[in-house]
Amino acid sequence: MKTVTYRIPNISCNHCVNTVEMEVGEVKGVERVEAFVDSKKANVTFDEPATENEIKQVLAKINYPAKEI
Repeated sequence: MKTVTYRIPNISCNHCVNTVEMEVGEVKGVERVEAFVDSKKANVTFDEPATENEIKQVLAKINYPAKEI
C-alpha cells in the first residue's frame, strides 16, 4: 500500500470533499480517500492496479486537478 497526498486548490466545500472521495474511491486499487476543505488536500491510499497518474487523471476529469505534495 502507498499513501500519497495531493494538493487540490478547487476544494471549497463539503460537496467538493464528497465528490473527490467518491470518484477517486471508485478507482480499482484505491483503498481509502480522505479529502479536507481547510487544507485543500486529499490523502489517497492505494495499491496496484491503481497508479498516481490514473488518480490525477480522474481528479482532472472531475474538475479537481491536483498537484502532488
